[in-house]
Amino acid sequence: MQSLLFLIVQFIELYKWALIIYVVTTWLVALGVLNTKNAIVYSLLNALYRICEPSFRVLRRYIPTFGNIDISPIIVFIGLEFLKRLIIEYWPI
Repeated sequence: MQSLLFLIVQFIELYKWALIIYVVTTWLVALGVLNTKNAIVYSLLNALYRICEPSFRVLRRYIPTFGNIDISPIIVFIGLEFLKRLIIEYWPI
């Protein structure tokens, strides 16, 4: 049972890292540091978009907009951390 707990926690951690990398790369693209015409950059951004965007899309339906500021990645990150701690604390061993 503990190996399943370890696996779930590791998936949550990997998803959190994917969120961080996605947010940073989108900032770098917006600032003009990364060029999306580069095939490697484009494929990386496309993969991260397909991984991260579904969780953002669900939250964007319910969160009010704050101009150009998107707080859905922050809420997803906090929710994942809460879920991880909840699983660790209340998982029957």
